Amino acid sequence: MEGETVEVDEASKLAVDPEALDALHILPLALVPMRTPALQKAIMIKNARLESVIEIFRDGSAGSGQVSPKDLVDFYQDSEDLRADVLDSLASLQSFDIYTLRAQLRDLDIGFSDLSALTLSPKKQAELNAFMQSFTRPLIARIYGSENEEVTDVSQIIQLLAQPDRQAAIKQLQRLADELNVSIMEVPAFLEHYGDIFLSLSYFRDCFDEVMMMIPDFIAWMHDVKDNQQVTGDPLQGRMLVEIESHLNAISKSVMARFAFFDSRTRDFWDNLNAESFKLFQDSVTAHHVSIGAVLCGLTVKMSLWSERFPGQSGSPVKRLEFLRSEIHPGLAHIRRIEASVSISD
Repeated sequence: MEGETVEVDEASKLAVDPEALDALHILPLALVPMRTPALQKAIMIKNARLESVIEIFRDGSAGSGQVSPKDLVDFYQDSEDLRADVLDSLASLQSFDIYTLRAQLRDLDIGFSDLSALTLSPKKQAELNAFMQSFTRPLIARIYGSENEEVTDVSQIIQLLAQPDRQAAIKQLQRLADELNVSIMEVPAFLEHYGDIFLSLSYFRDCFDEVMMMIPDFIAWMHDVKDNQQVTGDPLQGRMLVEIESHLNAISKSVMARFAFFDSRTRDFWDNLNAESFKLFQDSVTAHHVSIGAVLCGLTVKMSLWSERFPGQSGSPVKRLEFLRSEIHPGLAHIRRIEASVSISD
């Protein structure tokens, strides 16, 4: 029944590909309490129509075998177990990135409680170092009085607390503790929260930059069919192309404004550093996790499928139009509505 705690099989958790947790559109079902053993090895994904489906198989020749959660009763005899797994609740999530999962999995009342499993892979965290530097620099400057090239991330600052010979750093950490109105023993917890909140911003910014690299090429690829007879002779086709471009441009511009807002809030935070200002900043960022995850998940799935289906930006006009109509256009208006519903003053 819903809300009942179901133990997650430890072997299944270990079998989860760490890099699957880096994706916006993949949910390894081994992470959540499942009653059906076979499903513990499956994944839920978002398809190009932004529907949540169970991926039964994937290979280079046959593609992806996908089944809607409501159709799983045709594959398993015990449908009662499937209802107990509350797959419909999981399918309702609009993104499967770890920050959306942290925010919403416990609220689904399916017995999930292991937030420690929801972390980016070490590989992804290393890739995000370039983004994190813009956030760690002011912290390092606060502690050292100037930027210290030997210290590059938050974890290294935390380690300094265990090194009594670094008295200069300890003195500065005490100054930071005084500004936050906490004891020096509470500074590591602050630093961990600080690092995690900016890791989330770095993650979403990285996802956004990746999709932004693809959108201009996609629009150019789409423009190649504007003079096709199917488009010039059918106003609905032409309107579809205009709508796709309009949605993509509006969404991209709005998300870019969100990141500019976060940058501004970061500067304000360091200009007025105290425990309350950090709590307000943290709440401001986390309030955006679910919506920005949903928007970037939708864009990423669509652009990735385009890149996969049309390598080298190939494809005849007929195939392009069919792909645009069946895979790209559906759901874009929904993504735009999500983005438009968010206030950057939140």
